[in-house]
Order: sequence, then C-alpha cells, then structure tokens
Amino acid sequence: MDWGGLHAILGGVNRHSTSIGKIWLTVLFIFRIMILVVAAEKVWGDEQADFTCNTQQPGCKNVCYDDFFPISHIRLWALQLIFVSTPALLVAMHVAYTRNEKKRKFRKGDKIDLEELQRRKFHIRGALWWTYTSSLFFRIIFEAAFMYTFYFMYKGYAMPRLVQCTAWPCPNTVDCFVSRPTEKTIFTIFMLAVSGICILLNVLELSYLVLKLCMKKSESLNSVSSH
Repeated sequence: MDWGGLHAILGGVNRHSTSIGKIWLTVLFIFRIMILVVAAEKVWGDEQADFTCNTQQPGCKNVCYDDFFPISHIRLWALQLIFVSTPALLVAMHVAYTRNEKKRKFRKGDKIDLEELQRRKFHIRGALWWTYTSSLFFRIIFEAAFMYTFYFMYKGYAMPRLVQCTAWPCPNTVDCFVSRPTEKTIFTIFMLAVSGICILLNVLELSYLVLKLCMKKSESLNSVSSH
C-alpha cells in the first residue's frame, strides 16, 4: 500500500481545511498510518503461525482460525483507513475542478495568475461547503461502522487467550490458544481509541462549519433588516 501517495493527496486537501481538519490529518498519519505500518505487522505477524490447537486433525486448526478470525486485524484497519480517507478525495476533486474552471476562463482571455491560482487556498463556502461537510459526514459514518464491525466480527474488543472450536473437521470440542493476547488487546484498544478521537474531531469540525454558516446567515439577515 502506497501510504505516501495518500499523504500527498490528503496534504493538498489539508491546505483548504480548518484548524480542526489539520489536527485530524495529523492524528490520522501519526497515530494510525505510521503505527499500522511500523508496529502492527510485528504484533500480528505471527497470528496464524502461532495459533495452536490441542489436536493433530488435518485442517482443524485452519478452520478454527478462519472461524474466529475471518479477516486479519491489519487488513481490516487498512480497509478502514482507505474508506475514511476516500471522502477527503471528494474535496480534492472539487478543488481541482474549480481550478480547471478558472484556467478555462484564462484561456478565453480573462487575466488570471496561474502560479497564484496553484498556491491559492479555497475558502469553505458555497458548493465547496457542501462537499466538505458531506465528506465529514461520511467519515463519521465509516469510522462508526468499522468500530461496530470490529466488535461484531471479533465478539468484542478484547483478544481471548483461549477459543473453543467445534467446526468440522475437528473431531470434538478443540481448545485453541492465541499468541500474545494481552499485547494484541492493548494494541486493538489503542487503535479504536484513536478512531474515536478522529470521530470526535470530525463531529467538532462539522459542528463548527454549521455554526459558522448559521452565524453568517444571521448577520446577513440583520444587515438586510437594518437597511
């Protein structure tokens, strides 16, 4: 996965974000993507190899592992980060479309400084306001959906030390032992806590933008009524 390319795209969006949005991007890359790339592989690298069961029945261990861990934590976190980052690409496409429209006007004869246009920060208002707030809304939905998916798929957030399996072809109830369950539980809770912080930041940013819009509308109505 090319996380550097994703950082470059989201970094461009970050130029047009609010201060809360900049904090969200920092948390996303330092406490989620960097931790996932640097530490997660070491914590979960042995998950299937060291998943041991007290039976020699061929295929039983693989079936039990698939039953309790249908998808790797690392792959599910990577999928979560892709889904959470995707709405921000809507903002990037909107900004790119606006720039192209201005360049088209330049070709028709309007005077526009192209270098200034490339460096220009677009304010979150008008159509961009709707695109930006929609991206925040979808981020919140995706974060909450994946947190629920983790809870539902792994039957809680704590990693069990022992799991019991009765799936075929196991001859009877088989005890299987998970490698380093305490370390994995701490890591899982950390990642979910950071996900919760990202939800909070997104809610705060969405509330800020809605409140700012309401205040501007109230000021414009007061100015109209005073005249």
